[in-house]
Amino acid sequence: MSGTALRRVDAALQFAPQGRRAVPYIVLHVLGANLVGVAIVSLLLVGLSAGARDPAGRTAVIVSAVGYLAVALPLGVLAVLRRQRLTAAWLRAGRSPTPEEAAQALRLPADVAFVVGLGWLGGGIVVGVVGAVASHLSLVGLRLALAALLGGVATAGHSYLLTLRLARRLTARALAAHPPAGALVLGVRPRLLLTWALTSGVPLMGLTLLFLDPSNPEGPREDAVVFLVVVALVVGLYTTNQAGRSVGTPLHELRRAVQRVGRGDHDVRVPVDDAGEIGLLQEGVNSMVDGLVERERLRDLFGRHVGTTVAERALDTGVSLGGEVRTVAALFVDIAGSTTLVRRTGPEEMVGLLNRFFAIVVATVEDEGGLVNKFEGDAALCVFGAPADHPDPAGAALRAARRICTAVAAAGEVDVGVGVACGPVWAGQVGAASRLEYTVVGDPVNEAARLTDLAKDHPGRAVVSDNVIRAARGHEVQHWAPGTVVELRGRGEPTQTWVLTIG
Repeated sequence: MSGTALRRVDAALQFAPQGRRAVPYIVLHVLGANLVGVAIVSLLLVGLSAGARDPAGRTAVIVSAVGYLAVALPLGVLAVLRRQRLTAAWLRAGRSPTPEEAAQALRLPADVAFVVGLGWLGGGIVVGVVGAVASHLSLVGLRLALAALLGGVATAGHSYLLTLRLARRLTARALAAHPPAGALVLGVRPRLLLTWALTSGVPLMGLTLLFLDPSNPEGPREDAVVFLVVVALVVGLYTTNQAGRSVGTPLHELRRAVQRVGRGDHDVRVPVDDAGEIGLLQEGVNSMVDGLVERERLRDLFGRHVGTTVAERALDTGVSLGGEVRTVAALFVDIAGSTTLVRRTGPEEMVGLLNRFFAIVVATVEDEGGLVNKFEGDAALCVFGAPADHPDPAGAALRAARRICTAVAAAGEVDVGVGVACGPVWAGQVGAASRLEYTVVGDPVNEAARLTDLAKDHPGRAVVSDNVIRAARGHEVQHWAPGTVVELRGRGEPTQTWVLTIG
C-alpha cells in the first residue's frame, strides 16, 4: 500500500464527528460494532453445534435470538439517545454546554457501554433459557448464555473504546467549556487494563470454557478452536490499535506543541479532548504556554521600563539592593526651550513630539551598545559601560552624541543640548525591597548634565569633557575640537571642554 493510501486510511480512522450529528453518528457506529459481535458469536455457536442432532432446539434458539435483536437493538439506540438528550440539545443549539451538560457529554462512552452490556446480558438470558428448554440437554442453555455473555463483555468494551475515539471533538468542546477537574473518567491504566481484558482475558476464558463445556464431554471441534483464535487475533489487533491511538495521538500532538514552544512559537493551543490523565496533561501544556506568554509580556514590559540589558541581567541574576563601581561614559540630552515649546504646541502635541524625539535617542543609544537609564521630563540620561561591559564606552558615547544631534537637526522639530562625561560611578539598584530602580551615581553624571546646559548655546549642540576625548578609541575624536576651559557649577575645578565640529 502506498504512503498516500496509508495516510488516507489513517485519516479515516482518526475521523471524529462534531456538531448536531455527532451523537447519532456515534450510536450508529456502535450499532454496527454490535452487529459484528453478534455475527461472531453466532458463527462460533454454529461451529460448536455442528453435527448436533437437535435441529428443533437450534431453530428455537435462532428464532428467539433474532426476535430479541429486533426488539433490543432499536430500544438500545433509543436508550442511548435518551440518556444523551442534553448533549444533543446543546449541540443542536450550537452553544457552549452548562456544567451539567458537559458532564453528561463526558459520560457518553460509559452510557454506550452500559446500554450495550445490558442488552447483551438480556440476550444471554433469553438464549440461555430458550436453549435449556428447547434442547434435550439443559446444559446447552448454560453454554449459550456464557458465550453470549463473553461476547457481550467484549462488545461493550469495544463500544467504549470506539465511542471514546469518535467522541474526541465532542469531548474537546465539553472540556473547553469546563476543563477537567476532580475524579478522572477513565485514566491510562484502566484503559490499558480494559485492552488486556478484551485482547487476552475474554478470548482465553472463552477457549477455556470450550474445553470445560459439560454438554460436550469429548471436547471442542478443531475448527471451533481455530475460529476462536483467529477472531481473538483480529479483535486483539483492532482493540490494541484503538487503545494505542487513544494514547498515542494526543501524545504526538503534545510533542509537536512542545517542540513549537521550544522554537519560541507561543501561539500554540492543544485541544483538550481526553477526560483522563492525558486531558490533564493537555490542559497543563496550555497553562504552561499561557504562563510563558505572560512571562514574555512582563519581560517585554520590564525591558521597556528599565532597558533590555538591565532586564536580562535581572532575570539572569535576580535583583537586590546593591551595586558596584564601574567606569562609564554618561550622556545627558535635553530639549532646549521646552517650557516655551509646550506652551506653543499644547500638551498632547508635545507628548507626540517627545515620543518622536526619544525614539531617536533610544534607537541611537541602543545601536551603540548603551543604556537609556531614565527619562526625566524632556531629558534622558544614557549610560555606556553599565550594567554590561563595553569595549569603548567613551567612543560609543561620542558617536551617539554626534548621531543624535545630526538626526534631531534633520527632523527639525526640536533643539537639543548633549553633554558627555566619563569616569567612575556607582551602578546598581537603589530604592526599597519592594520597589527598585537601576541607576548610576557619581560625578560624571552631574558633569554631563552641566555640560548639556553649555551645549544648548553652542552651534554643534554637543559639549564633552576632556576625559571622554582621552578615553575614546578609534577615529571618533576627529569630529571634535577643543572648546573653552570652564568651571562647572558645583564642581569647584576647571574643566577642559570639547565641542562637536560643524560640517
